[in-house]
Formats: sequence, structure tokens, C-alpha cells
Amino acid sequence: MTKDKTKFILIGAIILLLFLWFKKDEPSRFFDATPTARSLDFNGPENTESRPVVVSTDERINIEVFEKVHPAVVNIATITLGMNFWMDIIPRQGQGSGFVIDKQGYIMTNSHVVANAQEIIVTMADGKKLQATLVGRDPRSDLAVIRISPENVNAVARLGNSEAIRPGQKAIAIGNPFGLSHTLTTGIVSALNRSIRTGDGNQIDDLIQTDAAINPGNSGGPLLNSNGDVIGINTAIFSLSGGYQGIGFAIPINLARNVATQIITSGKVARPWLGISGISITSGLSEGLDLGVKEGVLVVQVVRGSPAYQAKLKGGDREVTIGGISLPLGGDIITAVNNKSISNMEQLVRLLDKMRIGQTLTLHILRDGLPQEVSVLLAESP
Repeated sequence: MTKDKTKFILIGAIILLLFLWFKKDEPSRFFDATPTARSLDFNGPENTESRPVVVSTDERINIEVFEKVHPAVVNIATITLGMNFWMDIIPRQGQGSGFVIDKQGYIMTNSHVVANAQEIIVTMADGKKLQATLVGRDPRSDLAVIRISPENVNAVARLGNSEAIRPGQKAIAIGNPFGLSHTLTTGIVSALNRSIRTGDGNQIDDLIQTDAAINPGNSGGPLLNSNGDVIGINTAIFSLSGGYQGIGFAIPINLARNVATQIITSGKVARPWLGISGISITSGLSEGLDLGVKEGVLVVQVVRGSPAYQAKLKGGDREVTIGGISLPLGGDIITAVNNKSISNMEQLVRLLDKMRIGQTLTLHILRDGLPQEVSVLLAESP
């Protein structure tokens, strides 16, 4: 090694020692593994404990509605008896939701939640489990009323006015999806006057559509507005996969209130009855049969003893086969009710559902091509 190279190494070593000597009192930036207060502060200022929590108006509404209403929302567990492949009777358990509607212990829920139940167990908001009895149910509207002892009632849900709601308003659902008690989901009222057909073939009209998440177990629970008033009863979802896909339906509370009142007072729901069977007229059917109108209801049969029979409404008296299908023809064609045009059978049924027993209505008909008016006194459906 040459003298110059040795001298260069010695000078470098002296410089390094001097650097380390002057830096020995400063904390290491790279090798000191001891955590400091600042190294643990990932959230900004050091006084995060004293920072006030900012709650938005929307969040405040959700919190207030949940705290106000959830004590009145209950979980409903049912036991039904079924048979297996070997014809053995086995118990099956179902889940749903409901809510207390008055201090006498009446609880509103869906008919399908308690259908064929041998035992109904209600779990209150405080976790208390109670036996409930079925007061009555109405499969047509998918509504039912059950009851617990009045002394166990701690809170009652306030019923609102579903006629006042509009698309775009806030919608809050509380229920027990998948057995998870008192779960809150939020959304908006997406649409009104929707119609669906239930699994047992009944059609429910004038439903509220919402995008608030509704899942199995939510059935029978309340749909609420921003005031915490019940505006509907969650009943079904539209789904291609079986899971929630953003479209849920609720029965309007005004309809539910009327049904519940009848169930509580008489144990059943009385509906007006016309007493006919008919088919909806389409433009194709009208042209093929030369009916003279493009829409309306063709009366196929009149039930003996019914209000329509008493009013001498006329059913079909001859059969015509079209495309392998036999159609009774010659009956009256209903074109309007109380001056309101009728386009199909579903519309006629919806109008009748909104009328009262004992009410007289005027049917505008075509009989043998001539317009006539027939007065019908509605009676209770048998």
C-alpha cells in the first residue's frame, strides 16, 4: 500500500470519528426503535380526545328515529309442523319482524310470517321472550295481527299517513334480517302504487317501493319516515338472485290500519263483492271477436245469489273456440264504474277493493252492442 493511499484512509477515519462525536447527543433518526408520542399519532393533532364529533343532519335523523322506534319493534319466531320424505312430522322454525301498535299488546306483522304457526314467540327490545296469540290474518293483503299481554308493552309505534308520502322522501327500515335484532337500513321512497303477486297467488296493489335494504327477517317490520312515523310494513323484495338487489316493497300503513282494525274488532276482513268472473279485453281479442270496444271486462260468469246476479248482470251464454281455448261469449262488457273507465279485470278489482259494503255503484256496460247502466248494491264477500 502506498504512503498516499494510507494517508487518505487515515484522514477519512479521522473525519468520520469527528462526525460521530458531534452527533452523539442527537436522537437517531434511523436506528432508534423506541416509539415516541409523535410516531404513534396517525390521526393528526395530538388532542384528538377533545375533538368534538360532528354529526350530520341526516345521521342525526337516523339516530333519533332508531332510538325512538326500535323499542316498539319485535322479533317474531314461529314454529310450524311439516312432513319429511318419510311422512314424519317435524317442526320448522321461521323468523320475521313486527311492531307494537297499541298499549293493549297488539302487534302488526305480515300474514306469511305467522301462517300455519303452531307457536309464536315474540322477543322484545329488551330481550324478553313472550308467547303471542294470533288474533287474525288476511292473506289477501299479507297482513296479520298477533297479541301479547298488555303489561309487557313498553313502547308503541306511531302510525303515519301513507297518502302524504312522495317519491324521494327518506325511508328507514327497522327489522331483524337473518335473525340480527334491530337492524336499521336507510334509503328513499323509490316509487308508489306498485303491484306484486305473492307466492300464494294473491295480488297486492298500491305498494310503496323503496331502496332501503330489506332482507329475509325484515318482513313485518316498519318502514318509517324521517319523523319516525310508520308509513308502511315491509313485505317483499324483487330479486333475480334471491338476495336483496335494491328493490323492496312495503304495504301502505293506511291500508294496514284499516285491515288491522277489522281483524281486531271482528277477527276477519270484510270486503265488498260483485260476484262475477271475467276476462280483460285486448285490442287483438276485440278485433277477433268483433266486440265493439278495445278495452274493458267481458263478463264470463255471474255467481248465483251475488250482487251482480241481483242486478241482472249477464254472463256468457255460448262458447267460441279460439286457438284451442274455449271462451264463453254473449255476456255484458263492463266499460266503466261510476263514470271511471275500466281497461282490464285487475283495475276493476282494485276499484272494488276501495269501496264499502252496502255501497251502490253504477256499472256502464255494453249489452248486445248497446250501452246501458246497471246499479249494483255491494254485499260482503263470502
